[in-house]
Amino acid sequence: MRFVPGSVVEMMAGQMGESQDIERTAAIIRHELGLDVPIYVQYGRWVAGIFQGDLGTSLWTKRPITEELALRLPVTVELGIIALITSLCIALPIGILSAIRQDTWADYLGRSVAIFCISVPSFWLATLVLVYPARWWGWMPPIKYIPFLSDPAGNLTQFIIPGILMGMLLSGVTMRMTRTMMLEVLRQDYVRTAWSKGLRERMVISRHVLKNALIPVVTIIGLQLPILIGGTVIIESIFALPGIGRYFVAALFQRDYPIISGVNFIVASFALVCILIVDIAYAYLDPRVQYR
Repeated sequence: MRFVPGSVVEMMAGQMGESQDIERTAAIIRHELGLDVPIYVQYGRWVAGIFQGDLGTSLWTKRPITEELALRLPVTVELGIIALITSLCIALPIGILSAIRQDTWADYLGRSVAIFCISVPSFWLATLVLVYPARWWGWMPPIKYIPFLSDPAGNLTQFIIPGILMGMLLSGVTMRMTRTMMLEVLRQDYVRTAWSKGLRERMVISRHVLKNALIPVVTIIGLQLPILIGGTVIIESIFALPGIGRYFVAALFQRDYPIISGVNFIVASFALVCILIVDIAYAYLDPRVQYR
């Protein structure tokens, strides 16, 4: 970001100084922002602040980034939870049905849905959802943010559509992985033995197939969780949700380096926690995995 033409100092100097005083104004601004020291010194100061629970302050508003993230994080988390629930509700049933009914109309339909979810761009589908209902029926989702505590019903009405869109687009990969792993496990010898014993289909699928097939699926879901936090940029921008994604986009346009670093730090930390949780879940899904 610091190599992109048009630094934050140049943007501020262009707004504050006359054309003949831009260089002197830029030097003053650079000193006030602490950008007149080497980059490793700036990074060291930022890291030292992290150990004290301080992610720095915005170069433009001078507001603490920690406070801004605390206000915007619940919005992104709520959107991510709705998207995750939607993704699992779509991907797991369709993926399981496609596997146990391989090469039937249900399988072809499920695979078509998965390809559709993988292929459709989120910004295109979100734009259609906003434009055509407003044009045909004169209705569109609320644009002004509604806090959950002040109006729970209005809040859910505002979040349900973008959450379903995100979940639907994320479900394609999980759907395909679920089907692939289910088919692989269904061909195992112990599953054939279960069928030969005369067990019911529901018993075979739930006890002998599903748990073993979900190990790679859990990995995919765990890798998607950070996307729900850091990948909401487009959806939040289109639906005017004041979350971390929209905050990050505004910081990119304004070259607000501390905000960009702070958001990246939060998303990266969340990704590490998700990977740790996935590794721990392996021990529950696969008895052969033990942590000593």
